[in-house]
Amino acid sequence: MKYNTALTMAIAAMMAGSSAAALAEDGIDVGGTVRANYQYKSYSDASEDKMGDFKFDMLALKFNGEINGIGLASEYRFFDGWESLRYAYAYYDFNDQWQGRFGLTNVPFGNPGYISNSFWFGLPYYLGFEDDYDMGATFHYNGGQWKTDIGLFKNAEYSASRNERYSTDLYKGTVNGTEYNNEETNQINLRQVYVMDYDGGSATLGGSLEWGQIYNSKTGDNGDRYAVAVHMDAKFGDWKLQLQAMQYEYDADSPADANKIAVSAYAWQYEVASKAQIYSVNLAKSFPTSWGSITVYNDFGMLTPDTDDASYDDSLMNVTGMAISAGATYTYIDFIAGENMYAAGVNDHVGLAQTDSGWDNRININFGYYF
Repeated sequence: MKYNTALTMAIAAMMAGSSAAALAEDGIDVGGTVRANYQYKSYSDASEDKMGDFKFDMLALKFNGEINGIGLASEYRFFDGWESLRYAYAYYDFNDQWQGRFGLTNVPFGNPGYISNSFWFGLPYYLGFEDDYDMGATFHYNGGQWKTDIGLFKNAEYSASRNERYSTDLYKGTVNGTEYNNEETNQINLRQVYVMDYDGGSATLGGSLEWGQIYNSKTGDNGDRYAVAVHMDAKFGDWKLQLQAMQYEYDADSPADANKIAVSAYAWQYEVASKAQIYSVNLAKSFPTSWGSITVYNDFGMLTPDTDDASYDDSLMNVTGMAISAGATYTYIDFIAGENMYAAGVNDHVGLAQTDSGWDNRININFGYYF
C-alpha cells in the first residue's frame, strides 16, 4: 500500500506539499508496481487448514511529470477480479509557495502522508480519514515551517453504489439487511501544520478540519458530516513517533439507524459507528543496511463510539511488523491483531456490537516490486 522508489517518492513529496519544480524535464514518466501477498488468519478454519494463502495482490500503473508547466499525477490499480483508479489530477505551480491540483486528488486531513507505517494502514483509513481521494481541487501553501492545505471537493471518485474503490467512502446500498441511500457531496477541508526543527530531527504539529454534506437519494434532502483532528509526526535520528486524536460525525437525513452508517472500500461494504473518536499511536525505528533498510514498527488505533446505545463497542487494531527495502523491492511483514475490528477478525464492522469475544489475529506478508 506504500512504496519508496524515486518515482513514487516524488509523488509522495508532491502530496506532502513540495514543489513540482523538482521534476526537471518536460515529459511524463511511467512506472508501476507488482505485488503478491501471503496471509494467514487464525480465525478462519480454511486458512488454518491450508496454512494460509499466497496470491496475486495487484498491478499498478503510475504516470507522473509535466508538459509546458502543467503537471500530471495518476495511478490505476488492477486487483484480483476488480480494478480502480487511486488518483488522477493535474497540478500547476502558481509561484514558489502555492500549488493547485485539480481532479481526483488527496483529501488533506490528518497527518500529512499516512497515519501508519504498515501495509495494513491505520484505523482511520477504514472510516475514510487516511489516504482518501475525492473529486475536486486542492491548494497547497509551503511557507517553510508553515504549511497549509485547502480542499474543495464536489463528490467521491465513483458512484456511492460502487464498492470497487481504493478510498473508503460512504456506500449506497443494503448492508446487513439495512438500506442506505447516502452519498458524499460538497466537502471542504483545511489542514494547517507547523514544522519544528530541533537537534537530531523535526516534528510536524498540526490540526485538520473537514465538513461536508450527505445527500439522501431517496428523500432528496441533505444531512451533514464533520471531522476534526490534532496530529503530530516527530522524528529523532532513526526513530519516528506519530500521534493523532480525532472526532467525526455522520448526521444523515432520515437514517436507518442514527448510530451507524455504511461505507465501502476494496470491493466490499460494511457498517461503522456514525459518531466516534479515533486515537492513533505509532512508533517506528529504521536500521540502514548496506543493501537498503529495515524499519520495525508498532501501529495502534482505537475507536470509541460516541453513543448511549450500550450495544456499540470499542474497536481496536494493533499492527506489529517490519518493512524491508532492498533495491526495487519493498516487503511488509505484519502481525495484525484486532478486537471488534473490520478486516482484522470476524467482525464485519467498526464500532458496532461485538460479534465474538477477544482478539483475532492474522499474519500478512506483502512482496512488492517497484519500477
